[in-house]
Amino acid sequence: MKTVWARNMRAPWASDNADGNGVLPAAQADRISAAKRDVIASGNPERLEISVPAENGVRWFQIWVDADRGDGGDVQGVVTTMVETTEQKRREQTLTTLLREVSHRSKNLLAIIQSIATQTGRHSDGIDDFLTRFRGRLQSLASSQDLVTSSNWRGAALHELVASQVGRYGTNTPHSLRLRGANPYLNPNAALHIGLAMHELAVNSVSYGALSRPDGFVEVSADLDTAATGEVALSLTWAEAIEPGGSRGNRKRFGSVALERVVPASLNGTANLDIADNHLEYRLIVPHSNFETQ
Repeated sequence: MKTVWARNMRAPWASDNADGNGVLPAAQADRISAAKRDVIASGNPERLEISVPAENGVRWFQIWVDADRGDGGDVQGVVTTMVETTEQKRREQTLTTLLREVSHRSKNLLAIIQSIATQTGRHSDGIDDFLTRFRGRLQSLASSQDLVTSSNWRGAALHELVASQVGRYGTNTPHSLRLRGANPYLNPNAALHIGLAMHELAVNSVSYGALSRPDGFVEVSADLDTAATGEVALSLTWAEAIEPGGSRGNRKRFGSVALERVVPASLNGTANLDIADNHLEYRLIVPHSNFETQ
């Protein structure tokens, strides 16, 4: 158990200790010494992994202990090889974390899709109507998801999200969409659900409202309001002029369910959809936990 030859030894292995275990923590040094004794006793190789505290975290090492045999096959000692695997270990840990995050987000997205499919089915007049509406909502989710993915899963800026959803249904977005106010950065969950709300409003507007007319436009405003508790909330308002009776017959379809129930519930917020004879206004209150100011 005395080191007689060593090469390329660096910290934490390099030291004047004759046992060759350097300045390792006692527990790790004991593990290596025990492995060496086992190899001397049995002649069978041993392999182990150890971690060593360091200034910038933890260093990882793979250790192989093999028997050093003489000409007659008897065990004369051991040959110990230590290879640092810190970078590989960090990559593996990062990959594991990312895979868990992807799995978590995929499950959330599938739950949203399942909810959309269920609600769309309840408010469809047949399979063709269902497929048309369901495809549109999936495309809306995909559009919002593209923004979230391009930001490395941070989320999406509100103005970009609204413009991308309304722009899918208008050829002249600068005219058809008048967007003003704050531009907070939405987290991924908020981006998907607010994107869905904008999709429902845009589809309704193209079918019954302002965007069904060449000169029509919608106004979207975003304000950051401070409540009595001191918490900042986002007040998002969609307003447009509609024809008398427009949208009223469609009030109980999935669009209004999503706007008044699904979206605010998913954000722990509140919402109100007001349809008058010649005006439609949707107001969504989004708690601060769903966004950060830029």
